[in-house]
Amino acid sequence: MTGADHRHCDLIADIGGTNARFALTDPGLPEPELLHVHSLPNARFASLQHAAEHYLAQVGAAPRRAAIAVASPVAGDEIRLTNRAWSFSRAELQATLNLSHLAIINDFGAVAWAVPSLRPADRVTLHGAADAPLRGPVSVLGPGTGLGVGLLVGEPGNWHVVETEGGHVSHAPLGDEELAISRWVTARHGRCSTERLLSGTGLSYIDAALSGVPPGINPTPLRDPAAIVDAALAGHDLVARRTLARFCAMLGSVAGDTALIHGARSVVIAGGIVPRFIPFLRSSAFRERFLAKGRFAAHLESVPIHVVTHASPGLLGAAVALRQGAGVPA
Repeated sequence: MTGADHRHCDLIADIGGTNARFALTDPGLPEPELLHVHSLPNARFASLQHAAEHYLAQVGAAPRRAAIAVASPVAGDEIRLTNRAWSFSRAELQATLNLSHLAIINDFGAVAWAVPSLRPADRVTLHGAADAPLRGPVSVLGPGTGLGVGLLVGEPGNWHVVETEGGHVSHAPLGDEELAISRWVTARHGRCSTERLLSGTGLSYIDAALSGVPPGINPTPLRDPAAIVDAALAGHDLVARRTLARFCAMLGSVAGDTALIHGARSVVIAGGIVPRFIPFLRSSAFRERFLAKGRFAAHLESVPIHVVTHASPGLLGAAVALRQGAGVPA
């Protein structure tokens, strides 16, 4: 793409707790495509505005329209990220970036918007027919820096997204080990939400609880989530394997609960963590716990489950949402 073409592109962004991902997209193309994708560490920037300005300077673009997905609720003018000390005013950001149109959507609302646009190579089917048409409602869950939960309703050509903060519901432990883990997190934070466990930090908490680390603020840092996953997959670290196995089991329970709450006919798992260990997830208790819903086990048997492997579903979804006119206050 030439510099002149940038005049016709829109800015899209996916702002998580750890990284800010930016891209351009050409609204004139028949399907949304991601151009000039960059991922910037949030810790390098004082604000979303500064990160966006840095990206636009890098790619030499001055777009007039933008869609930004953020890891937080999006009601009102003032937006505060849940897992990053960033806040901004919609109106001020729009003026500062010289935009005629600014859409702000929840990050997992964005992932839900992306789901109908995913190609077969962008997902792996855990259960059900890989080539079955997508049927709504669709529950979308994403363990990453936090736990995103979104809902996709409608039918092909007429999809709508319901943005939720379902990751912050209270965790429901099953069995003595999960109860002990829940108590560990409650002692540390005063409450144990599902997000506290089904996230990168959650892997560290589960590992610490199983290792006998006291729940108080400890001078020794907790083990890094990526290191836990690597050790579990290598197969020689018993606590790491127990941690990842427990994570998968709890994810199965939460995915099944979410499917029942949403009346889902499809479940899609996204986020930055799960694609790293899909074979482990297949062999774990995930499926058993997903179906462990008493009289509704047979109902959930028919619900296909997919894992998103697309590198930037939040960006793709933000591009789709911008085309659909989502993310603008009524």
